[in-house]
Amino acid sequence: MNLYQELCSIVGEDNVLRDEPMAAHTTFRIGGPADYFVTPAGADEIGRIVGVCRSADIPYYVIGNGSNLLVGDKGYRGVIIQIYKNMNRIDVQDNEIRVQAGALLSKTAAAAYEAGLTGLEFASGIPGTVGGAVRMNAGAYGGEMKQVLKNASVLTPEGRILTLTADEMKMGYRTSIVSRMDYVVLEAVLTLTPGSREEIRGRMEELKEQRVSKQPLEYGSAGSTFKRPEGYFAGKLIQDAGLRGFHVGNAQVSEKHCGFVINRGGATAKEVTELMDEVVRRVEADSGVRLEPEVKKIGEF
Repeated sequence: MNLYQELCSIVGEDNVLRDEPMAAHTTFRIGGPADYFVTPAGADEIGRIVGVCRSADIPYYVIGNGSNLLVGDKGYRGVIIQIYKNMNRIDVQDNEIRVQAGALLSKTAAAAYEAGLTGLEFASGIPGTVGGAVRMNAGAYGGEMKQVLKNASVLTPEGRILTLTADEMKMGYRTSIVSRMDYVVLEAVLTLTPGSREEIRGRMEELKEQRVSKQPLEYGSAGSTFKRPEGYFAGKLIQDAGLRGFHVGNAQVSEKHCGFVINRGGATAKEVTELMDEVVRRVEADSGVRLEPEVKKIGEF
């Protein structure tokens, strides 16, 4: 049985795409074709796909909504496993939310609001999935996932399912044990606090207004392009280096917020990479601070 047939036997033919353009699955709207693009519906299917790839020594990479990702123009040689719409159940009980890894953070925050639970307002505008957010300890406006995570179920590369407490997750700035050990997040339990729905809605609207006014939401991007250096703000360093609006082809440092690299339309991964490298070089020359990319790069460039 060849790889395509094996993948189809696990998730069904409708859930296996060949030569799938990754530009259709990333918020950057950039990326060449993945050899195989698979959308599993549960932990068992994910485990079997990973097992097939590992036994055949075939590269694989797990994505959610593709919101922190730059895929090379030549695509990805191997299997992309997307945990998204087939694994997006959200269950609320008392002050806890049990949510599958493929659920969008925005929808999870909306469910918290409907239940009158506060603590997740910061996540209402983050475009990623819960799985990706737990993996990288996503955060915004003073909030981050480690503040609300009770535990998470993860799949190890060897196929074991573990339930890790928030402490065991070892969550730090844009990192966790999930990213360090290459685990796959399957599900998370969030603990929130009962609150006023009116106040929760007010805070969410306030943050929405800040995002709309300060972030280039009308363009494709991967969110904040660089990690925040200790004691600094990446966007301010980029602006001070004279790089507001700087572009390579159709990749550009946003004029609205210098912390974002945007796709003005038709940008390539090569252009984004060249721009990011130049930003790093010029910022270091100007301030002595070396920026570290927050965007994950995969595939062939």
